[in-house]
Amino acid sequence: MRQPPAVTIYSAAQARAAIDAAGPRGVLLLSAPAAAGFLGPAWFAAMVVGHEPAALDCGADPGHALAALRFGIKRIILAEPSDGLLSCAAEVGADILPERPPSLDLFDWNLGKPQARAALRVWLAG
Repeated sequence: MRQPPAVTIYSAAQARAAIDAAGPRGVLLLSAPAAAGFLGPAWFAAMVVGHEPAALDCGADPGHALAALRFGIKRIILAEPSDGLLSCAAEVGADILPERPPSLDLFDWNLGKPQARAALRVWLAG
């Protein structure tokens, strides 16, 4: 099955804009790189509530990945996950991606502008 296009988000407003722009094709919402270490799983879960797929980037820190699993995050990005951590994820129905997929990074985007929303739709269309 083909993965939907990915967008790196920094706010609930960006998440909502990406979901709306994607329509039925869907979108993979990604946290910022290594965001689990400075914002934590609760913040990410609140931003993407009710939307799948969404992935929290844990960098290379297995402790952050375990915290995300305990919090109920179902898709995690973790560099070089151990077999034990992969097993823990499988037990709770979660996936661990060993690297970030290509994404459109919305860090400095003003999605209030029509041109930005149009560019987002183009990215999501593939």
